[in-house]
Amino acid sequence: TDFNYGADEYDAEGNEEPKALPEGSETMPYIDESPTMSPQLSARGQESGDGVSPTPTDGLGTGGERDAGKGLEMRKLVLSGFLASEEIYINQLEALLLPMKPLKATATTSQPVLTLQQIETIFYKIQDIYEIHKEFYDSLCPKVQQWDSNITMGHLFQKLASQLGVYKAFVDNYKIALETAEKCSQSNYQFQKISEVSLGKVLRPWWWVAADTSSLPAALLYKPIDRVTRSTLVLHDLLKHTPADHPDYPLLQDALRISQNFLSSINEDIDPRRTAVTTPKGETRQLVKDGFLVELSEGSRKLRHVFLFTDVLLCAKLKKAAVGKQQQYDCKWYVPLADLVFPSPEESEHCPQVHVIPDHELEDMKMKISAIKSEVQKEKANKGQSRAIERLKKKMFENEFWLLLNSPAIPFRIHNRNGKSYLFLLSSDYERSEWREAIQKLQKKDLQAFVLSSVELQVLTGSCFKLRTVHNIPVTSNKDDDESPGLYGFLHVIVHSAKGFKQSANLYCTLEVDSFGYFVSKAKTRVFRDTTEPQWNEEFEIELEGSQSLRILCYEKCYDKTKLNKDNNEIVDKIMGKGQIQLDPQAVQTKNWHMDVIEMNGIKVEFSMKFTSRDMSLKRTPSKKQTGVFGVKISVVTKRERSKVPYIVRQCIEEVEKRGIEEVGIYRISGVATDIQALKAVFDANNKDILVMLSDMDINAIAGTLKLYFRELPEPLLTDRLYPAFMEGIALSDPAAKENCMMHLLRSLPDPNLITFLFLLEHLKRVAEKEPINKMSLHNLATVFGPTLLRPSEGESKGHLTLASDIWSHDVMAQVQVLLYYLQHPPISFTELKRNTLYFSTDV
Repeated sequence: TDFNYGADEYDAEGNEEPKALPEGSETMPYIDESPTMSPQLSARGQESGDGVSPTPTDGLGTGGERDAGKGLEMRKLVLSGFLASEEIYINQLEALLLPMKPLKATATTSQPVLTLQQIETIFYKIQDIYEIHKEFYDSLCPKVQQWDSNITMGHLFQKLASQLGVYKAFVDNYKIALETAEKCSQSNYQFQKISEVSLGKVLRPWWWVAADTSSLPAALLYKPIDRVTRSTLVLHDLLKHTPADHPDYPLLQDALRISQNFLSSINEDIDPRRTAVTTPKGETRQLVKDGFLVELSEGSRKLRHVFLFTDVLLCAKLKKAAVGKQQQYDCKWYVPLADLVFPSPEESEHCPQVHVIPDHELEDMKMKISAIKSEVQKEKANKGQSRAIERLKKKMFENEFWLLLNSPAIPFRIHNRNGKSYLFLLSSDYERSEWREAIQKLQKKDLQAFVLSSVELQVLTGSCFKLRTVHNIPVTSNKDDDESPGLYGFLHVIVHSAKGFKQSANLYCTLEVDSFGYFVSKAKTRVFRDTTEPQWNEEFEIELEGSQSLRILCYEKCYDKTKLNKDNNEIVDKIMGKGQIQLDPQAVQTKNWHMDVIEMNGIKVEFSMKFTSRDMSLKRTPSKKQTGVFGVKISVVTKRERSKVPYIVRQCIEEVEKRGIEEVGIYRISGVATDIQALKAVFDANNKDILVMLSDMDINAIAGTLKLYFRELPEPLLTDRLYPAFMEGIALSDPAAKENCMMHLLRSLPDPNLITFLFLLEHLKRVAEKEPINKMSLHNLATVFGPTLLRPSEGESKGHLTLASDIWSHDVMAQVQVLLYYLQHPPISFTELKRNTLYFSTDV
């Protein structure tokens, strides 16, 4: 029996929709790296020789599956089905290699069927692929035949995945191999007959083979690409039924990661017929790119699925389908590429009024999502009811969908020459650039304007469901349990330099990471002026929230104020290049820096990175030298300085208020780490040049130095002793009781801590007054400073730590709420606090 692994599809609402098998059509199946795939076991009447045949077990798929024995049985079932189809695959590769010998023999005669060059092109790497899979099959087969609980086979899948480089070479040659095979079949009767006799028997049982026998070699050539997809699905299913503590689990995870990265890298380069639709007029229209974008339509945000075909851009919405019916897309509008233009900033009409969600509401929603994630993890750990987990997951999806819809703010305008404009809002400049470049590349061809008839539009829209390559709304709740949750903590990145520019320019880089399912810009280098080889050497600390990728964009700075984007009032800088890398947890989670290069459009950007978990990055380490200020108790510093507030706090705040209070993202944007360390050294040494250095330093570095000072205190500013009381006080429901408690706790602080806290509090309020300019609300500032001022020192925090991936734990949320309470409170006077005596117990 051959077990064919299909795919479960999900619509934009998250509803399950089984994927129908295409009828014997001209289109090849596309590579689908969607994570929602699961096995659909459908027996076929194909004999599998002496291979291992799976034996379905009674009770599978019922409640009995929950125990380890059923999990083990499912592993065997999945492996048996895969092994059977692996044997068929090896037979097909043998069939493909069969005519190679006689063809090579005739190549040196006076009447060759094919030339040696044609043979090498058509059969390129097939022998290598055959040997790889034969070795894999021979190693796996005895393990499955002699199955028991101690069997391990993860290393075999890991080795198979590590050899995908051979497939990459095959894929790179695939297009020319396909063209050569089809050309030879059409022009050479002998080769066509060999194809029919040698290959036809193997190919005819497969549903996806075209009826036209001339395409037999082409169809069989597709098999290696199709096989990688199947291997990836099997890995996905094996992980579902492999306990996390099983020795196979990390090996299977690694193999799945390698396979998915491989599929992603080749997905756009393989057989173009996989994404083709034939119009009623017989023309072929190929899908080039598709994805979910937020459209501003009639003043409100709508999530659309946008499809870019070779000659048209189509914006669609997934319709809700009746039970048992295949889902369809509803076309909202389309623009032929011949009529599509991107208005320049000066030509662009003013953006219609967009309701912008305040940053603090977005941050609140992130906290809610993380709190629900934490609840889901707790329910699973306690083996809670599946209904409760599903209810939580549904709520998480709703919140993530809201965030996805309301976060994007970068305008991407599409204009039809006939007068109508459309506006999308994106969260990533990288994504905007990708769409623009894909459209402009297609527009270089000789395109004709047209109007689709209702029948043509129906056919085109009807093809979207089958052809789409992006299946799921990009939210983390759509991920399966065995997928990587991403990294939570801090990524330290040093952007060193770039080379490959053809002429001097004013150059800078930005860094983007994915967060809550979408990409956001996190850091920006200085502009390096008038150079072809910028040397930035700037270090950034980027907070990661389930991140899996890092993007680097290189820009040329535009100083021409006439080129102003009216949508967001910012000058539009030119993207010179862009690139992306996967954040491999094993590679970055080391103490040493990992150096890498991203190549983009002929430009090479050198950078280094290392990752620190959130818990490690927030540890409070007292300074070894008692003469410094960093890592030294605040009472020791103020006593030594004979001041009420540490000098470093006063000077940094004074400088921020002098020239940084209107800086966009002040305290949120990362300062250059090397500058922060330089300032730290100067303050620690009490250098006489501090004031000169401060006046010359980038304001984000000064803000970063102030945050670092509070983070490195041996205990938090609001003290370890009072931490539990702050946590309980903020949770009180009665406003009067909360007021009494929170004020009493302030009075309980040592004087240096209290005076410094009140000094910082008034400063942060003044920063928030400039929110319309600097975009930093009280809530944003509480989010930045709350954990820094309250998080307990290492010895005290052991009882408070939650899962490392739970970046917004209940504790962190409470820490933010404590600071927000004081920021929203009317001015608090040190003298008044000390004068008032309230009859309130010290115990909360």
